[in-house]
Amino acid sequence: MDSLLEVFGNVIELDWKMCVMWLIGGILIYLAIKKDMEPTLLLPIGFGAILVNLPLSGAVGEHGPLTTLYDAGIANELFPLILFIGIGAMIDFGPLLSNPKLMLFGAAAQFGIFFTLAMASIFFVDKDAASIAIIGAADGPTSIVVAQALDSNYIGAIMVAAYSYMALVPIIQPPVIKLLTTKKERMIRMPYVQREVSQTTKVLFPIILTVIAGLIAPDSVALIGFLMFGNLIRECGVLASLSETAQKVLANLVTIFLGITIACQMQAEQFLSPATLLIMGLGLVAFIVDTAGGVLFAKFLNLFLKTKMNPMIGAAGISAFPMAGRVVHKMALKEDPQNFLLMQATGVNVSGQIASVIAGGMILNFFG
Repeated sequence: MDSLLEVFGNVIELDWKMCVMWLIGGILIYLAIKKDMEPTLLLPIGFGAILVNLPLSGAVGEHGPLTTLYDAGIANELFPLILFIGIGAMIDFGPLLSNPKLMLFGAAAQFGIFFTLAMASIFFVDKDAASIAIIGAADGPTSIVVAQALDSNYIGAIMVAAYSYMALVPIIQPPVIKLLTTKKERMIRMPYVQREVSQTTKVLFPIILTVIAGLIAPDSVALIGFLMFGNLIRECGVLASLSETAQKVLANLVTIFLGITIACQMQAEQFLSPATLLIMGLGLVAFIVDTAGGVLFAKFLNLFLKTKMNPMIGAAGISAFPMAGRVVHKMALKEDPQNFLLMQATGVNVSGQIASVIAGGMILNFFG
């Protein structure tokens, strides 16, 4: 009898907002499984959203395991920084180092951050507006670190927006790219010329870049430092087993914990609010403007270049690695099955990873 009364009490605690969050979690799980949209991100977030929105859920609260994980790994920025080691170990800077001008596209594709900052400032105080703007970095770990460092009131919505839109890059980017380019431009071929990059260059690059970024934006040192440390493990040539561990075991393990722990901030009473909807909208604007900025910058350069570039590669300048690079490559193949842009798009994509981290550091310098 007591058990029945307890179950009845739990049902009474259930409200429509929790049901809405179940629906949102179900949609994320559907996209992860059925549409194969970055399942390593969306599946843990979606299931976590259901987990924390059960009546009187023991997963959250003072002794809840998700709350404990959140305090231990996200509140102190540990999980995002450790994940950066894994991401750095995955990145091959070879295409970028063999063609350094691709770095320009990574910088151009961060325009959405500062455009969104101006828009968000209309509705939110400076620190919240800056935290929301960094969604445009298309980089989940950077978004978490910046929002935590600035003590934003909307950390949950910012984290969910950043990771959700990263996973939805294959849906968001193609319409924007097609709107801003002609079929003829999308069919421009860019033959890839393989230039040998010495191991010495590959080893020195992450070290020198960390020093330069630290001098320009001191608050970016942790972000860029962990990313470049992961890359140094990859390129040094004497830590192959550690590099493989960082790329696979470490990155996957932290991603699982990060995804399900993010859901700790998706409790219905906090998440379902007009401010959250506005943040999701501003995040979408940031992604669209980032994509447009990269494409339009490439079109601008083509006005002065004899050998034209395919403007689609500019869209790969957002930090969503490697999703953005893959999107551009697939779009090029769809227009012309013999047009291979993977290496150029990847070079731009990794430059966007660097640029987004530096942009995050600059935001922290301005508002921290």
